[in-house]
Amino acid sequence: MQLKTVYESVKEELLEVENRLKLLVESERTSFPELRQMLANLLPGGKVIRPALTLLSGKLFNHNLSPLLPMAIAAELLHIATLVHDDAVDKSSVRRHRPTIYKLWGEEKAVLLGDFLFAKAGELAATTGSIRVVTLFAQTLQTISRGELRQSFDAFKLKQSREDYLYRVSCKTASLFSLATQSGAILSQASEPQIKALDEYAHNLGIAFQIVDDILDFVGTAEEMGKPVGSDLTQGTLTLPPMLLLERYPEDNPVKRLFQDRSRKEEIKQAIELVRSSSILQECYDVASDYSLKACRSLDLLPDSSSRRALVALADFVIQRRR
Repeated sequence: MQLKTVYESVKEELLEVENRLKLLVESERTSFPELRQMLANLLPGGKVIRPALTLLSGKLFNHNLSPLLPMAIAAELLHIATLVHDDAVDKSSVRRHRPTIYKLWGEEKAVLLGDFLFAKAGELAATTGSIRVVTLFAQTLQTISRGELRQSFDAFKLKQSREDYLYRVSCKTASLFSLATQSGAILSQASEPQIKALDEYAHNLGIAFQIVDDILDFVGTAEEMGKPVGSDLTQGTLTLPPMLLLERYPEDNPVKRLFQDRSRKEEIKQAIELVRSSSILQECYDVASDYSLKACRSLDLLPDSSSRRALVALADFVIQRRR
């Protein structure tokens, strides 16, 4: 399954999102060419799942593109801003097969560009004219920051539970998915039960998406992922696959040895090999599939339409994707 098939019902709207992101880049050509160069390194790109979620959710109800388009762009810019900051914090050199802002311009400029993108996203959210959406945007930014802080404090800590992991995933990934669907529904005058249904859908979809992301950090190639394999372990981030590995081998375990002595980078390769050669990956896929099914069940309340079918197809894509 390809994303362009999933996005068929909103392909024209997504093309407009892409065009407006290009306009944002070009708006800095004369006044601030260095900023334009940095933005051109980022925009547009990626899977644009969050803008698609906003547009698909809005199209389920009283579809009005005037507020939906800026909100879709705001959701994408908020996501990209978090990636820019993540790369600066993690000192990551590559993302999406390209050098990161941190690699090209350094930590200080990467943090400042992330701040710029946060502010631009907030400005776009404000143009919707919905206080509820602007409040939701601010709350989501707080939630993402909480998740990032929690992950930073938990780095290289062995004593973490699955609940700790799911909390981080909910904060860092699922909250932004929920912002996208809720804002689309709110701006299209959905009922409260319908808004809640889309919130639950996005929450579960976001968890499924992140679990698969964490799986791919072990089974994907650098070419597929656009970043080094095993990068989470390098940063001391305990995701579901190594967590299950620790449960299976609590004593003699390469993850344990790495977290106790961060200089032992050879343990990362061994951890990857152990995960790949066990049933752990299938267990993780099973967990992700359960969340994907929960997401789809949340849509039962909504009227049948091409947009609802696209949301179901997106949940299937999230489980099947390779990068």
